[in-house]
Amino acid sequence: VLELAVKMPGSFAAIHPVLLRDRGKAVLVDAGGPGQLAAFHEAMERAGVPVGELDRIVLTHQDIDQFGNVPQLLRAADHPVEVLAHEADRPYIEGEKPLLKWNPETMAGLFAALPEERRQEAAFLLTPPRIKVDKTLTDGQLLPHCGGMTVLHTPGHTPGHISLYLPRHKILIAGDALTASNGRLSGPNPHTTPDMATAR
Repeated sequence: VLELAVKMPGSFAAIHPVLLRDRGKAVLVDAGGPGQLAAFHEAMERAGVPVGELDRIVLTHQDIDQFGNVPQLLRAADHPVEVLAHEADRPYIEGEKPLLKWNPETMAGLFAALPEERRQEAAFLLTPPRIKVDKTLTDGQLLPHCGGMTVLHTPGHTPGHISLYLPRHKILIAGDALTASNGRLSGPNPHTTPDMATAR
């Protein structure tokens, strides 16, 4: 599990992308927000996995702090890297539809409230990147990583939110379907989850 500091408008937070290594190939689950390439290079190098080994990026959902850094990672890898996401979130990630939570309409108020010196660094909120999804995922699909990784459709946080289960290792990668604070596991954050009933 990587830990990266995220500079968001008005605050700092931490994100935890998951890096899996299997037979000389690296799979990244979620890719962080725009402008985090240097932080990813550093975190991956600390984990002993250079960006050059990156083979796939699996996105758990359409929020910009999950996929905003994908274009930079694809350029840095210097070879084809597949991007995978659930079919229900694909049109948002590819820009066919505006992001549900991180789009110009919902971000305009936040952007306008920022001091002038912070607006340039937050401009990505108004123009999220468009990422080509190479393969779409469905509930129950098995990916051939680390002895098998099962896609679990866990909507609510977004329509196409997925979690990933690695039965051989008894590891669940929950994306934003679960949160943890002070060592305590909880459900999704109600402030960023439009459909809490489905998410629960």
